[in-house]
Amino acid sequence: MNFFKNLFLVIFLFFTAISIATGTDTATGNEKLKKQVEDIAKEINKEIKQDEEVPLNDPFAGNEGNNRRGQASDDDGEEQDVMSLYNFKLVGLISGSDHSYIALSNSSGEVILLTIGQHLGKIKLVDLRLTEAIFEKDDKSFIIIDFNNQIRESNEY
Repeated sequence: MNFFKNLFLVIFLFFTAISIATGTDTATGNEKLKKQVEDIAKEINKEIKQDEEVPLNDPFAGNEGNNRRGQASDDDGEEQDVMSLYNFKLVGLISGSDHSYIALSNSSGEVILLTIGQHLGKIKLVDLRLTEAIFEKDDKSFIIIDFNNQIRESNEY
């Protein structure tokens, strides 16, 4: 057992002596390498500043780029309403014998849960189908949204 302890101690001291002896050379080598990396980074930074600025796509913006505002009728101003169905996407649907729910997500990722009879702004959830939710407007017309985010208005459903 003592033999292994002594062997380990000799190996440890040997590597310590080597690292101390080469420590001065590697310190100056590290400084040179660090200076070279800084110079390269400065050159790349200059090249980036010279290029045109390109707008970045926000991966967390959801479907904000695919706005569906063109489908809303312009006379009622529904597309400007924050709680408009045109600002949401149908992401979930649960239908049961007693209760039915839908989940709508806006462009910032917030989820709103509605049950039949609840209002989303000026419209009211009145029915569910297997792949779509039906809302009733105040003028007794209907808005239907499906999982492909296709919204259509109808007089009957």
